[in-house]
Amino acid sequence: MKTQRLPAAGVCYALLAMLVAATAAHAKPVPVTLQHSDDGNWQLLRDGNPYFVQGAGGQRSLKLLAECGGNSVRTWGTDGLEPLLDEAHQLGLSVTVGIWLGHERHGFSYKDRKQVDEQLDRARKAIAKYKEHPAVLMWGIGNEMEGPQGDNAEIWAAVEAIAKAAKEIDPNHPTMTVIAEMGGVKIPSIHKLCPSIDVVGINSYGGGPSVAKRYREAGGTKPYIITEFGPNGFWETGKTAWGAPLEATSTAKAAAYRKTYEQSVLAERGKLSLGAYAFLWGNKQEVTPTWFSMILEDGSRTEAVDVMRELWTGKPPPNRCPKIASTKITGEDQVEGGAIVNATLESSDPEGDQIQVRWELREEPTEPTAGGDHQKTPPTHPNAIEKSDPRSAQVRMPAKPGGYRIFAFVHDDHGGVAVANVPLLVRPK
Repeated sequence: MKTQRLPAAGVCYALLAMLVAATAAHAKPVPVTLQHSDDGNWQLLRDGNPYFVQGAGGQRSLKLLAECGGNSVRTWGTDGLEPLLDEAHQLGLSVTVGIWLGHERHGFSYKDRKQVDEQLDRARKAIAKYKEHPAVLMWGIGNEMEGPQGDNAEIWAAVEAIAKAAKEIDPNHPTMTVIAEMGGVKIPSIHKLCPSIDVVGINSYGGGPSVAKRYREAGGTKPYIITEFGPNGFWETGKTAWGAPLEATSTAKAAAYRKTYEQSVLAERGKLSLGAYAFLWGNKQEVTPTWFSMILEDGSRTEAVDVMRELWTGKPPPNRCPKIASTKITGEDQVEGGAIVNATLESSDPEGDQIQVRWELREEPTEPTAGGDHQKTPPTHPNAIEKSDPRSAQVRMPAKPGGYRIFAFVHDDHGGVAVANVPLLVRPK
């Protein structure tokens, strides 16, 4: 193809024209509506076309999300939202924009009129600011602010006020509120007290596979989106004698993502389910740095990513992540400081790729965590690994009493990783 070199002025004019065109496109919202059939079924329409949410929460690699067949990303607030919206739009992704609401356990009082009014004002301003962006899918009003039982009518009144304002400010996008599981009177409260809420967002981990069944049993008739799902949470697993939660291998976690998606998302597609957001498309320290991390800090993807890719596209990835059958230690899991602990690993790669195994000893966090609150990443002890190979490691425990975990990271040469850990306790002298 013959190319033509533009003069400098022509280049400037062309760039200006592109900028104007981009700005014009940016200013045009994509309308999103809900279609309700006579038989009680729901469907989301984006720009008039059926749209099933194949999403993830987190922003680590939106390009990878799009490559895996994902079509949407969820946020919990509006910090740094503008560049995220722009990037998502460029990649063909939509965004459920989170409007953060105060939690009573953090000191917010829904009895305080001033606090509630200021929160409503912030929400109104955020909706007005971003409503024209073509990447916006819907407004996610609050996240797990409802308390254990969901029986505080003042909270639901605040949610309803924001949802009603959203509809007045922006008629092009639905409203959703997000709850932690479905205990107490959460579902009936939303249906009764929040008529301006269009969609119920449900965060569910261990209970994910039964969300569809339990939602109907709780009286749910509004459409729902599973807004967080993945492996059993650290509050839902077995524990060691000293109370350390037992984390599943990345292989077992991948199976958990699949089970929830098949039983509570796909099984209700075209009925009450509008889709789901897998958690977490990125990495986060929450008890461990790997518990909910679908993508590790070094950018490696876990098998959960591969599973979601297959569920979204109907095809497995061209190269699959390694798998871990088991990680164990020989002998007791409570030892003296300075003791040698022997760990073993059974792992494999589906394609028979060469794998590299990295062993790590990490301290347990000393500060508690709840509801996804920030937690400091505890220190590692690289010198504790005295000997290691792909199947075993010899670890000298530190003198400092407390909880630790031996991690095994199994990498292939295609960006995939499998990970598992075993908790240990150094007894006080």
